[in-house]
Amino acid sequence: MTEPAMKIWVGCLACHNDGRLVGEWFNAVDGDEVTLADVHGGTGWVRQGCEELWVFDHEHLPVTGEMNPHEAAEWGRVLSEVPDHQRAALCAWVRSGDYVAEGTGDLPSISDFEERYAGAWDDFNEYAHQLAEDIGLLADVPAEIARYFDWKSWTRDLALDHTTETGAEGGIHVFRSL
Repeated sequence: MTEPAMKIWVGCLACHNDGRLVGEWFNAVDGDEVTLADVHGGTGWVRQGCEELWVFDHEHLPVTGEMNPHEAAEWGRVLSEVPDHQRAALCAWVRSGDYVAEGTGDLPSISDFEERYAGAWDDFNEYAHQLAEDIGLLADVPAEIARYFDWKSWTRDLALDHTTETGAEGGIHVFRSL
């Protein structure tokens, strides 16, 4: 399944301040290449006083509010660095507020995301049980003793080392807190 396109609505700030809605939807990755002529319908005609562009709306970016087109393009490029099937997880990591930013801005570190992302699960208990199986937590413990293992306590303690964020279509994304 392909993730929806990251789009931004870029408008002329001077026209907006004059009460006129002038702008167009563009691909977020191309936000810093949008010109005044582009938002004025591509006619090349730009009214005097029109000097600045602004992103008034956006879709499928993990941030809220308005921004400048350059910032929107940076978000678009960062999100494009991950495969389509992981884009929702990266957005969830940013929304969680427990992500690692790179550089001087709020852009997420893709290498840190890849290191921390533990997958999408129905709930944290499902993740904990699969992790226990993967690491062989009770592999050498006799069945008579293993049945007394306190899964609830172990899962609760494990959750302290993880961040979860609800997925767009239900379930959760799990991230290791390193």
